Amino acid sequence: MTQTSAALTDAAGTDAEATPSPRRPRIHRAWFVAAVTFVTIIGAAAFRSLPGLLIDPLHRDFGWSRGTIGAAVSVNLALYGLTAPFAAALMDRFGIRRVVAVALTVIAIGSGLTVWMTAAWQLMLCWGLLVGLGSGSMALAFAATVTNRWFAERRGLVSGILTAASASGQLIFLPLLSWMVEAHDWRPAAVTVSLAALAVVPFVWLLLRDHPADVGLKPYGAAEFVPKPPPVTGAARRALGVLSSAVRTGPFWLLAGTFAICGASTNGLVQTHFVPAAHDHGMPVTAAASLLAVIGVFDVAGTIASGWFTDRFEPRRLLAVYYALRGVSLLFLPMLLAPSVHPPMVFFIVFYGLDWVATVPPTLALCREQYGEDSAIVFGWVLASHQVGAALVAFLGGMARDVFGSYDVVWYASGALCAAAALMALVIRRRPAPVPALL
Repeated sequence: MTQTSAALTDAAGTDAEATPSPRRPRIHRAWFVAAVTFVTIIGAAAFRSLPGLLIDPLHRDFGWSRGTIGAAVSVNLALYGLTAPFAAALMDRFGIRRVVAVALTVIAIGSGLTVWMTAAWQLMLCWGLLVGLGSGSMALAFAATVTNRWFAERRGLVSGILTAASASGQLIFLPLLSWMVEAHDWRPAAVTVSLAALAVVPFVWLLLRDHPADVGLKPYGAAEFVPKPPPVTGAARRALGVLSSAVRTGPFWLLAGTFAICGASTNGLVQTHFVPAAHDHGMPVTAAASLLAVIGVFDVAGTIASGWFTDRFEPRRLLAVYYALRGVSLLFLPMLLAPSVHPPMVFFIVFYGLDWVATVPPTLALCREQYGEDSAIVFGWVLASHQVGAALVAFLGGMARDVFGSYDVVWYASGALCAAAALMALVIRRRPAPVPALL
């Protein structure tokens, strides 16, 4: 071997050691990771299907006011959001797989313990604190982290699919849980949710991977191999540091404000209070729960379509359209509630389902545009505002029902808030493109 050929051989060997050899599977591993993430979020969504079904049974069994039960729901919803940014930072420190497996276990424990509760503070502890912390650790910040790490292309589509997982969980569990509550009791429904969360843990531990570099792959659509970053210590400090930086920018407050209204008008209002509101008008609980499940069907289609639109259209305008249409539909809802399901109500359910969380993909895209590598944590804080809005309306909706005897004032107020959110979305400024450095 000549000196030149030996040098070339050494150089080739060095390059092979420095860069993992590319693998070209027929289906990129990122899609399998996205599938596991989808199933995981479905498992976490099981508990979120339950609160609206339990308001009347808990009121009947324990004599707790709807305001008290709504307060426990509000604790759950608030922690669901406030935990998210810290969970995103914890995933950077300990890895996605460990954080999600622990979170599912906490959800299972919290839901399972509710069958032995006898006092309202136990409802707050199990339903509010434990399940709120567990579900918050697998909130949409989890989906954002997976999307940012595993995908360089199709991020809007993937974020739409993963967002739709929550609606899919609602679709799967709502009819089953409503039947259990009606035919047996609310306790078997709580146990079912606990077992569903535990069933997902093995899938997470065996199939989920933290980063494409763990299996020697580039992110889907990436031109170059991306090394796995070292663990980031100080999760709480980093989450708070990112918040401290983001709150100094106008887009953060606009994104947080619009998403707070999103949470108020979906999780806080419709998901929590639609079933008891429909029941007030004589509709059977199973029929009202089935309508919510239908919302879940169309939510899947609407959110995936929104992800596709986000890859192609201006996300600010998409947000404005989504909020405006949602507000109009809420203003008509009080006139549609009746003892039976009729065509205008079906139209509302389809229309509202398509718009349920269609706001997530464009909001994620705006976070990525504005905050780059910190976008997952920033989105966690934006999601926190979503859940604070949901928590407020979950509590205030129950209070309004106790005070006024109906939910009408809450529907109208939420419709007006959605109109304000549409205007806020339009004034989010674009981030200037970086100016190339002069040589």
